[in-house]
Amino acid sequence: MRAIIFDQFSARPQLRDIDAPTAPDAGVVIDVEATGVCRSDHHAWAGHDPTITLPHVPGHELVGRVASAGSGVTGFHVGQRVTVPFVCGCGTCQWCVNGDAQVCPEQTQPGFTHNGSWADQVVIHNADANLVAVPEDLPAAAVVGLGCRFATAFHGLCVRARLAAGETVAVFGCGGVGLSTVMIARALGAKIVAVDVNDAALASARELGAAHTVNARDLSPEDLSAEVVAQFASTDPDGVAVTVDALGRADTIRAAIGALAPLGRHVQIGLLPDEPVVDVPRVIALELSVLGSHGMSAAEYPELVDLVVQDRLRPQDLVTNVIGLAEAPEAMEAMNIPARTAGMTIIDLAR
Repeated sequence: MRAIIFDQFSARPQLRDIDAPTAPDAGVVIDVEATGVCRSDHHAWAGHDPTITLPHVPGHELVGRVASAGSGVTGFHVGQRVTVPFVCGCGTCQWCVNGDAQVCPEQTQPGFTHNGSWADQVVIHNADANLVAVPEDLPAAAVVGLGCRFATAFHGLCVRARLAAGETVAVFGCGGVGLSTVMIARALGAKIVAVDVNDAALASARELGAAHTVNARDLSPEDLSAEVVAQFASTDPDGVAVTVDALGRADTIRAAIGALAPLGRHVQIGLLPDEPVVDVPRVIALELSVLGSHGMSAAEYPELVDLVVQDRLRPQDLVTNVIGLAEAPEAMEAMNIPARTAGMTIIDLAR
């Protein structure tokens, strides 16, 4: 089969023919229909993830069809159209049994712990616990992002922060996860302010549902907090209920926590290279909640998929570029360049 593979970190990936995989007893092989190009793929390629073993095939957002299944798979069949969360649980531990596979100690992640979906086929382990059936009539562009960025945003807002309709939410960072967060917050009926330093990203946030935007360039964390609060001052005197850091910077976290109203909830999605400094006295005094969010389990997918089926959430509106597998190495290297436009690139395996 064809696959994008790299033998060294940060060296240009290559399109090669490699041996096709076989299904584990409890797993499946999926024929990949389309797969996403995500910043996390770039982190894996750059050597930032200790789980990567070389040579390696990246890719963790996907939609496709079951090509073959192990003898232990009972809930899915060959030919079925599916997607999968990028965090796959073992299916048997207490966390998986309780529907929290995203924190499974024995988790696997396509594109990280084993070869991923930038290929004609990909293996998914413990299929009965991790596969998600998707409707035949949904376009691939509406499904691919459900594996990572939209699932991560949905879990952070709905499960961790329990965002309610009418509440205010400030989203810091308008990349793929941040814009997905804006779109889901809008679908849930929240009022949104989006924060970034990129004018194109802020314009996309407005188009996708943000009522207000703030350019954080040249603002201190304290000034940024005040500016975010000011966006809601005339209509929502109670302040900001939920903040989301989708970027991963210490100063962004300070600004986000500084913007929260009493009893507010901060959701941390962005990964940080260094230890953040959290204003613990403020967290205590205002009884704030600081919540981690890491992917989403397959058990939580029905509500998210229903939003897409009902057309209340349109992940395809985030897709700005569709490429073939042969163009993926260039797309990987292009993530070294600061984005001038916002949106999502997907790889169509039929191209």
